[in-house]
Amino acid sequence: MSDEQNQISEDDWAAAMNEQAVAEAAPQAQPANIFEQLANSAPKAAPPGDYDLILDIPVALTVELGRTKISIRNLLQLAHGSVVELDGLAGEPMDVLVNGTLIAQGEVVVVNDKFGIRLTDIITPQERMRKLNR
Repeated sequence: MSDEQNQISEDDWAAAMNEQAVAEAAPQAQPANIFEQLANSAPKAAPPGDYDLILDIPVALTVELGRTKISIRNLLQLAHGSVVELDGLAGEPMDVLVNGTLIAQGEVVVVNDKFGIRLTDIITPQERMRKLNR
């Protein structure tokens, strides 16, 4: 091939620029309505009693014996055997929280040398919603 054949002429550039201008001036094709199709084909909501989809989701369960506030000075003085006074009373029901939300109250039990909690009062979903609205 000769150098003349390898070089692009000004006419070729002009032709390419003209093609680009024509392509940009042409009306653009409308995008496909894929979102409408997905919305129309979305699965129906599961019936209220169908919990199979969420049964394996882990949640944090906390049993709270009580709370207290202490100064940093007192916190730094804590040692093995120190006693921290809590606001909960002995024999008082303990709060059971799931992901920080109160769901029940219960009492401490010991089973095979391990602590557990026996639920004595379960907060209904309606009561939980009422507490959130306050």
